[in-house]
Amino acid sequence: MSFADRIAFITGASSGIGWEVAKELARQGCKVGLVARRQEALEKLADEIATHGGVAASAPADVSDRKQVQSAFRELADRLGPCDLLVANAGVGVPSFIEPFNIADVERMIRVNLFGVIYAVEAVLPAMLRRGSGHLAAVSSLAAYKGLPVESGYCASKAAVNTYMESLRIQLRYRGIHVTTICPGFVRTPMTEVNQFHMPWLMEADEAARRIVRALARRKKVYNFPWQTTLLMKVTRWLPDWVIAQAMAGYDKSLPRPGA
Repeated sequence: MSFADRIAFITGASSGIGWEVAKELARQGCKVGLVARRQEALEKLADEIATHGGVAASAPADVSDRKQVQSAFRELADRLGPCDLLVANAGVGVPSFIEPFNIADVERMIRVNLFGVIYAVEAVLPAMLRRGSGHLAAVSSLAAYKGLPVESGYCASKAAVNTYMESLRIQLRYRGIHVTTICPGFVRTPMTEVNQFHMPWLMEADEAARRIVRALARRKKVYNFPWQTTLLMKVTRWLPDWVIAQAMAGYDKSLPRPGA
């Protein structure tokens, strides 16, 4: 599928994967609508895209706020036209502690990672249904496939995204709308730069974006990458709990607790 003259809306576009996906889509002739909380960063990206001959518009929004998402997407549709491709990419990751139990962090993470996807889908799906065409994509994570200690909230939020997108894909099968779930391993972004542990097969964000856009062009149902981390996560699903607990014991102890 060619992206020339298509219109894509991308959430979490102010940095990392979203930033690079927007640039790659624009490079291929797609008009891109940029959504994130940081207006200044969005404007910088829009200017960069325009400098290279692309077309971009930005609208600030916190994806965990339904009204903000609806307003931002209406603004982008007014400026660019109706959305052909949604890339619901915005996400956050924080550890889930039990001593103390940092419920506020977990609630915020689930609102961004899961409801941010749902609100974005809600904002574009009605028009896609009327046209009988469109493509919905969400950036999840390979962490969706295994519950990991100290990452219970993050893993749960991404597993929920996978299940939500799978259900949509089946429900929309005969409505002309494609659905793609994207599950990366470790990608160098502002979110992962704070990690103090070794991240195997760490990928640069621009390379991840190129792979994601290729997968979207092929309209893949689920895209897991890289293959090495995908295989590792598949193996961990069959390991006994004590092996995972022992392997990640150092990770748990290395993280600063809230209020510490």
